[in-house]
Amino acid sequence: MAVREILKMGDPRLLRVAQPVTAFDTDALHLLITDLLDTMRAADGAGLAAPQIGVDLQLVIFGTDRANPRYPQAPVVPRTVLINPVITPLGAAEVDDWEGCLSVPGLRAKVPRFEQIRYTGFDPYGDPIERTVEGFHARVVQHECDHLIGKLYPMRVRDFSQFGFTSVLFPELDSADD
Repeated sequence: MAVREILKMGDPRLLRVAQPVTAFDTDALHLLITDLLDTMRAADGAGLAAPQIGVDLQLVIFGTDRANPRYPQAPVVPRTVLINPVITPLGAAEVDDWEGCLSVPGLRAKVPRFEQIRYTGFDPYGDPIERTVEGFHARVVQHECDHLIGKLYPMRVRDFSQFGFTSVLFPELDSADD
């Protein structure tokens, strides 16, 4: 119903550990999900977590129904609302790849993430979700779920020579609002 302000790195609310959702299929929960979707679409995001709009709940949304202009080479990821998520790495293999964040605009870095994961949680009605994923889908889920434990992707960067402004690293994206 509304595009909400996305908190930026430095705001202490982004460093909190989010609380579990305890009531499903409520008007308030559906309104929050609509606001998250509207906000993510308006920013061309690949995902968004409730803490990024100042809501201290374990709720993330991710995915697109089309190619994402911020990640033009990435495959389409199914649009998902994931509540109270749990991520289980399937093996120790990690992959470094470029990430940006709506809460860290204008910057990108190579971030290590588990190559393959299983994630579980619930949909807005309290029905269970369980998926095994890899690649960009796994990266997006891990990135969004980090917001639920007060982590932003720069906290996971290992090589700061691979961290910089999107406009310098990827001028073809022509976006300073990354």
